[in-house]
This record gives sequence, C-alpha cells and structure tokens, in this order.
Amino acid sequence: MRKLRNTSFYVLTMGIFTALILYIIYLGKDLELGREIIKKVSENTPFQDFSNFIIGNLNHSLGLLILQIIVIISISRIFGILFKKIGQPAVIGEILAGIVLGPSLIGFYYPDTFNFLFPTESLGNLQILSQIGLILFMFVIGMELNLSVLKTKAYDATVIGHASIIIPFALGVWLAYLIYPSFSPNNVGFLSFSLFIGISMSITAFPVLARIVQERDMHKTKVGSLSLICAAINDITAWCMLAAIIAIVKAGSFMSSIYTIIIAITYVIVMIKVVRPFLKRIVESVKLDTFLNNTIVVIVFLVLLISSFITEAIGIHALFGAFLAGTIMPENPRFRKIFIDKIEDIALVMFLPIFFVISGLKTDIGLISSPELWKITLIIVLVATIGKFIGSAIAAKFVGQSWKDSLIIGTLMNTRGLMELVVLNIGYDLGIIGAEIFVMMVIMALVTTFMTGLSLNLINKIFKPLKDKIHKTNIYDIPQDKLLIFFRNSNKSKALLRLANSLSKKTDNNTTITAIHMAPSNGLYQMDVDVYEKESFAPITEQANQLDRKLISLFKVSSNIESELVEAVNKGNYDLLLMDLEESMYYGTLLGRVLGFTTQIINPERLLNTVIGKEKLLESSIFDNNTKSVLSKIKIPVGILIDKDLTKIENIFIPIFNENDDFLINYAKKLIDNSNAWVSVLDYTNSANSNDLKYNISLTNYQDHINWISEKELTKKFIHHQDIIIVSFENHKKILEQNKELLNNISSILICSQGKEE
Repeated sequence: MRKLRNTSFYVLTMGIFTALILYIIYLGKDLELGREIIKKVSENTPFQDFSNFIIGNLNHSLGLLILQIIVIISISRIFGILFKKIGQPAVIGEILAGIVLGPSLIGFYYPDTFNFLFPTESLGNLQILSQIGLILFMFVIGMELNLSVLKTKAYDATVIGHASIIIPFALGVWLAYLIYPSFSPNNVGFLSFSLFIGISMSITAFPVLARIVQERDMHKTKVGSLSLICAAINDITAWCMLAAIIAIVKAGSFMSSIYTIIIAITYVIVMIKVVRPFLKRIVESVKLDTFLNNTIVVIVFLVLLISSFITEAIGIHALFGAFLAGTIMPENPRFRKIFIDKIEDIALVMFLPIFFVISGLKTDIGLISSPELWKITLIIVLVATIGKFIGSAIAAKFVGQSWKDSLIIGTLMNTRGLMELVVLNIGYDLGIIGAEIFVMMVIMALVTTFMTGLSLNLINKIFKPLKDKIHKTNIYDIPQDKLLIFFRNSNKSKALLRLANSLSKKTDNNTTITAIHMAPSNGLYQMDVDVYEKESFAPITEQANQLDRKLISLFKVSSNIESELVEAVNKGNYDLLLMDLEESMYYGTLLGRVLGFTTQIINPERLLNTVIGKEKLLESSIFDNNTKSVLSKIKIPVGILIDKDLTKIENIFIPIFNENDDFLINYAKKLIDNSNAWVSVLDYTNSANSNDLKYNISLTNYQDHINWISEKELTKKFIHHQDIIIVSFENHKKILEQNKELLNNISSILICSQGKEE
C-alpha cells in the first residue's frame, strides 16, 4: 500500500509540474514578437547535422583532451602488459607506445588520424598535464629514498654510485666534443652541450631498477640491497648535478650561475634543517592508521607545490623541487607508504603515459635517415653502456664484491628507463639538444633498459649460483602436506590463523602452518621492504605466539600476485589454502554494484568464459575477478574467510544444499577432532544420499557433536549462537540470498571449494 501511495505521488508530481513547464514555454513564444529572431535552417540531413555536432564536440579543447587521454592510457597499458609478458619492464612498452603514437609511426602512416588526435594547438594542454604528472612522480621518487638507510650503508655504495656517474660523465663530455660541430644547436655553447650530454650518460633509473630487483627476489640479497642504495645515491647526486647544470645553462656561464647555485644550496639547507623537522613534528603528533588526516595531506601538498615553484623560479626546474620535497618527508614508513599509495597510481596510470606521448611526439625515428646517423646512434649506445656498466662493475669489484655481483651491479646501474626521458625532455625544452640527438638518446635509453633483464639472465647462466648469506626461505622450499594461509589484509590474518589452529591444534607436531603475504611491486616503499614485511606479519606473528603455534612466514613483492600465488600453491603441495576476502571500499553501495557491473563487462577473461559458456556475463558475486581466477587455477581445497571478528570456533553451522556439499562434513570432523566443536547441519535435500551420510556418521565417534536440524530451527537466535558458517563455493549464494537478515547476526562465513582431481 505504501509503495502504491509513493508511486501515485511521484506520477502526480511529475505530471503536474511537467505540464506547467510546457505551458509557460508555450506562453513565452509570444514574447519573441518584434525581436527579429533568426531560426537556423540547415541544408544537411538530420544525421549529417548530428555527425557535425559530435565532431565539433570532439574538436572542443576539453572533448579532445579527454579523447587523447583515453587513447594514451589504453595504448600505453597494452604495450606495458605486452612487455611485462616477455619479461621486460613495463616502462619500455609505455615509452614505445608514446613513440608509436607520435610522428614515427601513426604520424607517418596515418597523418590524418595523427592530426585529428594531436593537432598542434592541443599539445600545450598535454604538456602541462605531463609536467604535473612528472612533479608528482619525482615527489614519489624522493619519498622512496630512505636517507637513514643511505647514512648507515653508504660507504661502498657511495664509491660505486659516484664512479657510475663520473666515468660515464667523462665519456659523455668526450662524446660531446666529437658530435658538437654536427649536432649542437647553433646558439648553444660547448659548455652547456657537453655538461648536458655528460649528465644524460650518467643517469640511472632508480624506479625501474627497484622494480627489477624486487620482481627477481633480489631485494633481500646483498647484491640487490647494495644496488638499490647505489642507485639511490646516484639519483640524489645526479639530480643535484642536473640542477647546477640547468643553472649554468640558463645563466649562460658558470660565473653568472654562482648566484643561482648559492640560492639553491641555501634553499636545500632550509628544507633539511627547518621544513623537515616541522613536518616530522606534525606527523608524530597524529595517529597514523590506514589513512591520513586531511590537514596533513594539505600541508604536504603545499610543501610539494611551494618547493616546485621556488626551484622553478630560481632557475633549476620544478622537478628538482618536487624531488627535494619527497626526500625531506618524515621517515615514518607507514606515513610514506600511505602517501605514496595516494599519489603513485594516478601519477603512473594517468600522467606518465601522457609524458611518454609528449616524448614520442618529439621522437621522429625518421630523422635518423642515413647509415651515418645510425652509426652515431650506435656509438652513443656503446659509450653509455661502457661508461655505466664498466664504471659501476669496476668500482664494485674494487670495494670487495665478487665478479658475479660486480657485473650484476654494473648491469642494474646501466638501466635508464623513464629517468633518462625526464632529463632528455628538460634538455630538449631548454634548447640544449636538437631533435636528432633527442631521438638518438631515446633509443639509447630503450636499449640500455631492454638489455638489463637479458644481461642478468646471461650472468646467472655463466656463473654458478651461490647461496646468499641473508637469503631467506624460498617461496617453494616448504615441506609438503601443510596448511597455507594467504592474507591480503594484515588485520584479517589473525582470524585465518585461529581457523587454521582450530583445524589442526591437536596434530601440531605433524602440521606446519605457513603464512604468505604478497605486496604489489607498484606502490611499495622501495627502500623499506623489510620494514613493510615486518609490519604486515606483526598481527599474525603475535597471534601465533599467543596460540603457541610455529609459523613459517613468506613475503614476496610481485608484479602479478595472482599468478605468483597460484604457482606457489600448486608447487607447494599443500593440503588446504585459507585466504581472506578482498573487499572493495565500495562493497554494498550503489557505486559498488555499478563498478561490479562494469568490471564484469570489460574483463577479457570473463568475456571469454561467457562466450564458451563457463559463466554468465552479468552474474553477481561477492568475489572479485582476481579471487575467482585464483580459485579456477588452484588444485587444492580452498577456504575463503569472510571475517566478522572471529574470536572462537566452538559452534559451527553447515548447510547442505546437494550431494556435492558432502565434503563439508570433513571440515566438521576436523573441528570436532581438534577443537571439540559442536556442529549443526541443515540438509536442504532430504535425499537418500544424505540419509547414508547420517548413517555413516552415526557409526563413528562424531555423532554426539553433530546435530541435524530442520529449516524451522534456523532462527535469529540460533544463528546468533553460531561462531561460523561453513558453506560450499558452489552454493554460497543460496545461503546469502535466502537468509540475508539472519546472516547479519553471524560472526563469520567460510566459503569452501574442493580440490581438483588430477
């Protein structure tokens, strides 16, 4: 009745006021008399008018900018994924995507499409967006450098890091001497040109190097840790040198740049001695959890923007100010991680691809049109590689590293990637280098980054693998027939361990519990992986101590958590995998339902499964696509815990919807054996098979702990008394849909799947 009343009110209100609007518009026609209003008469068809209207909207600055961003992000993402598939850093694919969208390919073969997408008058907007993205990115790079780590482990790393700068810098100046007459712009002096070529040869891409180290599980080895610190020192030194070089270039001579350099040094001192302690006191005054106070966010962003503005104003580029602002941020790992997570995704996903395209628009491979020019390009690549690789490797060997580790360090330090593009774009925009040298140097950046992975593989084949002294348990070196816990949320890990303990505590001597946590390589605070690992495992380690259970902990940084987890589980030969549910921040909201609807449509694997009949495209589920993909590939039984503060496991409710759910009784037996639990079973089938199951249980010592109930007994009071529901993956939707109000009173739900038969 209430619904009918509301509907009637809605229809009546909309009808009356719509009629009133139309009547007023009708009366308003009389007001047009004598105003000489000209009505447009088009000679085109309505469809042609509509087409021209759409094209006009696309040519509008905002519409075109949005279209450009869509194309840029899509192509960059595709290229990045393809290169990750072949074992290369995604940044190589993203740089190539920018070149493909530029005059080298699209502009050459499809000039009309190129001119439509990237007309000259639209490039200013893209340039501004790319610079904003770079400011955010350089701020993140600064935050990822842990200065306290550099102070404690800096001696050998400083020798290697500075050798990896001065040797390629000297070779770069020598190369500049050879190519200056032919390739330097007419209005650029040799000092500016040579200094810039030198610094271009000296850059190491700390972000790319860190990703490679982590994805190859080298970050806990001696050589991996040393490489990270060397790259960090290289970054800090090189950017300070670049700031000085920019000051010299803009001033015109070294003597006239002295004022700029003095002001810059004063500014750096103020940031370190005044601003840094101020920020530290602010951060220490608030409690950091999973979010930051808005006031702190505003203060940090103001520091970032003011620092960028000041360095731009004094003539050493806004990017140096952003980098400096990042380095002086408080060293609290949680603060840095939360802030990096806030910024890095938008900077990497949206803004940096725009920067790659801007670089690609400047990179016309067609300019390298003769064998002589390709010869110069090859010389640049060789000089850059020899200077960086040999300079780093010799320095590493000199300070006592083995030949294998020295060559690995040399290879990693030769990685240039995105940072080289940043430096090249600064030089190009300042007019220090011309278009031809810009293209050659971009090719050098791509080649030196591409060869890193191949060189590391070759070094590992040549040298016999050695056990690293600080190498921890390998992800697959785990005894068989064990329980595995995989947690994404550290706070949920305790409930998973309580559950594992309840399933095995009386067989403690014969059961090993392993907990594994994986962190995405993007967004992880590079220099404090150990701190992040310790914090992630702190809750479950504390719980293990309270339960007096031995726990094997495994941590891995991964660029593909899903595939790494599947491989680890299937190779480990575990009995059971227990994992938490990955819940969206929008779960249960209208936006969550809309997002779920769209992600199901655009997910390629889901589309394929729909076509071949494996699943419905618009089928609702509480599981994200990653979890469903993991379940489809894992061979062992899996239990997914929806935790609502699971503190004890004494009373369990198990619904049986069909004969395929019989395997759930095994969980009941385990919990009875190990935890003396009481189990209530509701059989929705009442089939002969269920009668056999009841009979078999009655012949064992479990019948006193298993109570078979009817649907009438499934009351709110009964549900409230249960600690956990155990339900099958196949039929979990039925219990969720049939008893929504009752389930609000349950503490937790364990959704189980059977292992796949070999």
